Amino acid sequence: MLQRAPDDALLQLQLRHGGDLALNHLVDARIDALPQPGAGQTLARWRVLAEVAAHDLSLVKLFEGHTDALAILAELGGAPETPAGASWGTWCAEPPDARVTLDAHESGRVRLTGTKAWCSGAAKVSHAVVSCWNAAGDPCLAAVAMDQPTVWVTENGWYAVGMAASGSVDVRFNRAVATPIGQPGDYVNRAGFWQGGAGIAACWFGGLLGIARMVQQRKGPKPDAHRLAHIGAIDVALTAAAAQLREAAAWIDEHPKDSAQRVALRARLVVEQAANEVIHHAGRAVGAGPLCRDPRFARAMADLPVFLRQSHAERDLAALGQFAANEQEEPSSWTL
Repeated sequence: MLQRAPDDALLQLQLRHGGDLALNHLVDARIDALPQPGAGQTLARWRVLAEVAAHDLSLVKLFEGHTDALAILAELGGAPETPAGASWGTWCAEPPDARVTLDAHESGRVRLTGTKAWCSGAAKVSHAVVSCWNAAGDPCLAAVAMDQPTVWVTENGWYAVGMAASGSVDVRFNRAVATPIGQPGDYVNRAGFWQGGAGIAACWFGGLLGIARMVQQRKGPKPDAHRLAHIGAIDVALTAAAAQLREAAAWIDEHPKDSAQRVALRARLVVEQAANEVIHHAGRAVGAGPLCRDPRFARAMADLPVFLRQSHAERDLAALGQFAANEQEEPSSWTL
């Protein structure tokens, strides 16, 4: 359980480290000791993610992966012995040109071989939860330590300016020793899969919250009507997204064992739409100055559009629409 407000803890860390925070700072300060998704304090978990994101989107990309790994290990078991202060990545993207295979090994261990893409923080984390495939073609999970000579962190796979600090590169395994987590198929079949997917929306929300805060700080002593209109549009977008996230967190806590796919898709899409609105209005509200002269504002405006593409865009809209189309009557979520 959180012992103090996340914004206070983050503020103290920022002051201590001159605002230049890293994943190990959050881990050492135990800010990663978040409530489990669906355990009654999902909103408190998301508030921490949002505050980290408001500070730095690349940092929250690593922090969310670390806390997601901890949640997976708690839910499925099979965690290896790890030293205090271990930092984790969660690398479960499955592009068709990068696949990791799992082979049985002695003493219940396994060996991983292949290339894993989109490995955020690969050069910084000490351990990772990795999706892989066994000999029967079943999807599996394994925990792997990164300090093995059979694990190579490449410099390939990331050329974008946005989210560059996340270090999301390819990692190659050559029979690296790992520990299996859960049973084949558990990763996507567990309740926490979509609960964690909804948590990504909290990270996006934190990104647009950080931008909105910087816009408000630059409103000037006497903002004109045009700037006020942009701030008003940002207020509308933020308020709608925050309400949707609160509703989603409450639903997850009330239905901890149920699939949260529909709830997660709706939350992600609402926040994505809000983020697009905030990006649109933020640049117009403050002009070119902060985009060119304020590194934090410029970085956030470059990072957020890239981070949002973790969404599957129209595919997610179609999946959400399918839920509504399958209902015999008007969806209850459409009524006040």
